[in-house]
Amino acid sequence: MGHRRWIVMAKQTARSSGVATFRPKPRASIPTQVQASFRLWLVAVAAGLFETALVVVDASDGSVGSASQVAAGVAVRLLAFTGAVYLATRLRQGRNWARVALAVLLGGIGTLSLVIGPITWLAEGGSLTDALAAADLGSVLFAASRVVHLGAVIAALMLMFHPAANAYIRATTRAPARRGTQETEGGAAR
Repeated sequence: MGHRRWIVMAKQTARSSGVATFRPKPRASIPTQVQASFRLWLVAVAAGLFETALVVVDASDGSVGSASQVAAGVAVRLLAFTGAVYLATRLRQGRNWARVALAVLLGGIGTLSLVIGPITWLAEGGSLTDALAAADLGSVLFAASRVVHLGAVIAALMLMFHPAANAYIRATTRAPARRGTQETEGGAAR
């Protein structure tokens, strides 16, 4: 029985001496909106990979470009997809810089790259009726994948700026207090 008293006394002493203050704060749980945004970025990457595979298949007959041009395009896309997965992972960890990079690079520039071709084609007099009439399996699959890709990007963008996502990112990326200041319980420096 004597050892139990000692354990209770040790626990009480540890609490009263402030040992608990040195334990890291529990990490904020990842909100559903951030989890969904992360998954949607992965869906966008998967759709992009599928589109890349379709381009490679199309290139096998030589109508898309030379083998070196296709290889260069595939390499650039794979780098972009790798970067997207990395950024989405960092977003999921609450990194605001990753959210900004995703919004600018993939949400802005990436979305523009997805829609510039069809918009240009329509502006030059392309006809949806003619395109649908001439559609083969490859073009239907590509168009469907592009719609999924674009929808996933737009939804991921919206979710990563949801108020719950904003609160999560604020909670996980608080700036450390400046030297010579102490942080109070509310997080304000004094």
